[in-house]
Amino acid sequence: MRPFSYERAGTPREAAAAVARRPGAKFIAGGTNLLDLMKLQIETPAHLVDVNGLGLDRIEPTAEGGLRIGALVRNTALAADERVRRDYGVLSRALLAGASGQLRNKATTAGNLLQRTRCPYFYDTNQACNKRVPGSGCAALGGISRQLGVIGTSDSCIATHPGDMAVAMRVLDARVETVDAEGAERAIPVAEFHRLPGDTPQEETALRPGELITAVTLPAPVGGTQIYQKVRDRASYAYALVSVAAVVQRDGSGRFAVGGIAPRPWRSAEAEAALPRGAGAAAEQLMQGARPTHENAFKVPLVHRTLAAVMEKARAA
Repeated sequence: MRPFSYERAGTPREAAAAVARRPGAKFIAGGTNLLDLMKLQIETPAHLVDVNGLGLDRIEPTAEGGLRIGALVRNTALAADERVRRDYGVLSRALLAGASGQLRNKATTAGNLLQRTRCPYFYDTNQACNKRVPGSGCAALGGISRQLGVIGTSDSCIATHPGDMAVAMRVLDARVETVDAEGAERAIPVAEFHRLPGDTPQEETALRPGELITAVTLPAPVGGTQIYQKVRDRASYAYALVSVAAVVQRDGSGRFAVGGIAPRPWRSAEAEAALPRGAGAAAEQLMQGARPTHENAFKVPLVHRTLAAVMEKARAA
């Protein structure tokens, strides 16, 4: 690692101000992704601001009947919370499908949303990567792309968002709460939180410089049968080739989001409207505009088959 300085913040606003005033500064909480990237010198922050002592580790009910999940709630605690398991089962299942028990014990809600892609060309500093070094090119476009994106990508980047939690958050219409150095707060719909790459794949989220995530808010429970299905190369500790988070109602209507195929969890109102006509019609609508490579073209029919399996489980529930 390169040398860096360190401080502990006393309040969320102080943390945001500390990062905003120091070029190259980063927040650190669980560190399950950031520290790995620092060891590889992909991330080289000059200053780390520890946010673990800010009291953002509670899960509380909201006046609207939902839940407010503090940014520092660990993944293990969130997956095990009785209210989450009862009312937001898709979220609990998505969390338990990710990483390992040891990592879930450390990883935080905010950090999970902010984790960076696992594209092998992003991790290999000898390869061109526009996300790591803007303007250097994308080696993945002509390289090994089996795990990479098939939709929402661009000529600058075909990396995917690697997380499971965000897929469930997307289907639940969560909102990401933040504070900045001036104390200004805002709530960002999770649908708008992760950016598509376009010509600027290094800009991965809607966060402004120094802005700190303080919580993620879930709306009131939507009921229905909630399923998270993840297709991967091995049974555990593997990222999704395709994942589906779904909430299905008794009449066959519902909502679903797909992971493993795009730079952000992929969801379409038109695809959900087609769901009562069958999983095939919904998947066909969802995947319009897909641009797979010859190595990951299998993901398109895999989305069809995974969504069909999810709907079959919902009917049998």
